[in-house]
Amino acid sequence: MISVVIPTLNSEAGLAATMTALVPATVDGLVREVVIVDGGSTDRTLRIADEAGARVVRSNPGRGTQLRTGASQTRFGWLLFLHSDTVLQPGWEREAAAFIERVEAGKRPEAAAAFRFALDDLGFWPRLVEWGVSIRCLFFRLPYGDQGLLVPRRLYDRLGGYRDLPLMEDVDIVRRLGWSRTTVLRAAAVTSAVRYRRDGYVARMARNLTCLSLYYLRVPARVIARIYG
Repeated sequence: MISVVIPTLNSEAGLAATMTALVPATVDGLVREVVIVDGGSTDRTLRIADEAGARVVRSNPGRGTQLRTGASQTRFGWLLFLHSDTVLQPGWEREAAAFIERVEAGKRPEAAAAFRFALDDLGFWPRLVEWGVSIRCLFFRLPYGDQGLLVPRRLYDRLGGYRDLPLMEDVDIVRRLGWSRTTVLRAAAVTSAVRYRRDGYVARMARNLTCLSLYYLRVPARVIARIYG
């Protein structure tokens, strides 16, 4: 029922955990295939993907490009886009299955779903980031790509899919979905905090906010990507 698409580029550090979290849903038959879209890894990423039984597709680097390429290679009616350093919390498959059932049965309008954001770090700053994301999602329905995106293929195709953007491809597609067609499930998508620890929480939060502001000011994505680093 679900095709999972994961873009990778030297992603060996987190990929195994990301894929392990999909195993219960694979056993239950909810996840039917996992497509790894690699942008030119030189580490053990491809070996990990192969040993896990995923299908590997090669692509030019760039998350928007990779996500779009991966979606074009999938076969099933629902798409789940995940970052390679995001691990879905146990039980996510039950919430996802219930959401899919409601949409398919016509109990709710056609829509896409993301997961609750969490960081794999302890302390005040990670919880502050999580709180900020929850506020953003509550008032603006603007989940980022590290929260995953579960979307019916027919809706994805009508939207035109992910665009070939070097950055902000997640904000772009959620904006096209709109408030009424975006929801956030309770299960958490736990994302690596390595970038926050490396850059500093305050600096990373400021950079993220700057990039989002520039996007809404219609600054080209290639310029924002240089700022983001």
